[in-house]
Amino acid sequence: MIELPQLSLAEWIVLALIAEQPRHGFAIAALTAHTGEIGRAWHVPRPIVYRAAARLTERGLVALESTERGGRGPQRSVLAATVDGSKAVRLWLGRPVVYVRDGRSELLVKLALLERRGRGPLRLIAAQRTAFARVEAALNQQQDAEDGFGRVLASWRVETVRAALRFLDDVQAQYERPVGVR
Repeated sequence: MIELPQLSLAEWIVLALIAEQPRHGFAIAALTAHTGEIGRAWHVPRPIVYRAAARLTERGLVALESTERGGRGPQRSVLAATVDGSKAVRLWLGRPVVYVRDGRSELLVKLALLERRGRGPLRLIAAQRTAFARVEAALNQQQDAEDGFGRVLASWRVETVRAALRFLDDVQAQYERPVGVR
């Protein structure tokens, strides 16, 4: 498996949005605001967007493409993804999340970003289902081996992964329906 750069979720989001098309921080912050298209899944505050863009520039994943005049403020730096940055995003968008708890954040963001790119999520969903099925199997074994509160905790974890698998089934069904029937 190809090694991806170690980035925070906010950095991945900023990189993915820049990889779609060159953008300045203010445009990214609008997309990641609470009411923004990506922010509805995972909000990234404006200061974090600018910090992430600076870090991505330092790492060579994005580069300054141009500057443009701001509407009411200073000039805006338009950033574009480098070849390495674009490749990293493509790989990251296809990788399932490791932990079930990351389904609420990273997985939802990936689904939103794939939708924006016009790419169906079925390959990601299949990979995610495989990853979560392995987790479910391990948790079932753990639950059988536990007693007392350990068994209660394992039961909670089993039900959580099962809910995540049902969610994947639902999303897959939505994307397998003919257009206009969703």
